[in-house]
Amino acid sequence: MTDMPNGESADANSRLNTRYCSLPLPTYRHIPGQTPHPVRDSAGHSHGQSAETPQRLTEANWRSHATWLYAADLFNHGYYWEAHEAWESLWHAAGRQGPEADLFKGLIKLAAAGVKHYELRPAGVRRHAVRAAELLAPLVGEERFGLSVGNVHGAAAEIAAAGTVAGDRIPLVLVLNITDA
Repeated sequence: MTDMPNGESADANSRLNTRYCSLPLPTYRHIPGQTPHPVRDSAGHSHGQSAETPQRLTEANWRSHATWLYAADLFNHGYYWEAHEAWESLWHAAGRQGPEADLFKGLIKLAAAGVKHYELRPAGVRRHAVRAAELLAPLVGEERFGLSVGNVHGAAAEIAAAGTVAGDRIPLVLVLNITDA
């Protein structure tokens, strides 16, 4: 499944060439228990970098919001733990409640499902996908910050129903509709 603006369809692999942010991707995908913790371990890809709470994401600033754009890049390239962390910072900036916070929490849960997939833990994949679908359901039909929430919800619901992820990544590419001003 591919999240495309205007109902277009596209091959997910070709969409991976699209980047929204110029920040470099980490040197490895963190998988708990298998790779150095990115922040706490001195060998971590983000060790020594300060984590600041970003500016609140709004419909007015999302096209230039580095954390939002980078989180989409991280997710699209299979850096699920890292995307989870970025979205969690936006969730905190949003006050952790309300529809905006629920969007971030739904994305956090979907990214957590990706981490559980890498850990080969299908029960965790399903649990997090179910919760992501629940959180995103009230927002279906909306576009938030350039993202079609219905497509993200659909991917979460499919994973929840299947109880697993087929292939090596979550079958969703987040496409932000940055041309609609």
